[in-house]
Amino acid sequence: MPTKFRVNNEDRLTFVDPMTPLIDVLREELNLTGAKAVCREGVCGACTVLLDGKPVMSCLLPIGLAAGSEVRTVETLAVSDGLSLLQRAMVAHDAVQCGMCFPGMMVTLTDLLDRVPDASRDDIKTALTGNICRCTGYERIIDAVASAQLELVATASSAQA
Repeated sequence: MPTKFRVNNEDRLTFVDPMTPLIDVLREELNLTGAKAVCREGVCGACTVLLDGKPVMSCLLPIGLAAGSEVRTVETLAVSDGLSLLQRAMVAHDAVQCGMCFPGMMVTLTDLLDRVPDASRDDIKTALTGNICRCTGYERIIDAVASAQLELVATASSAQA
């Protein structure tokens, strides 16, 4: 049965079983390998994508339920001149380690900053509860998000002046 949906601003049509997990369609059919299929139980967050603007675990979502929806993956986070502000902050704070959890974290944190640009450290921690990282203590990640927030505020202030 065909399933139509949008992925990263492109209309897509797939002919897989409607119960096929979205992560499998993204990785195997569309060659979008940024989201990682790690636990396949919706526990680790490595497969997080935005579905109609909300973070979801793509390993739990059958493609049939994504019909007519807009999917945004980690591949769209970079900007035309390179890494996004948040990505640059992660590099500057040496927050990236093995990289398995980071696509999901980047999607989750980008969503948080889009919705709550003045998120507190507790807001950041709460947003990350669905993203498990075995390599870090999360402090560098939280520091990087806070740093990106400061730059966002400075950029917004200078744009208004």
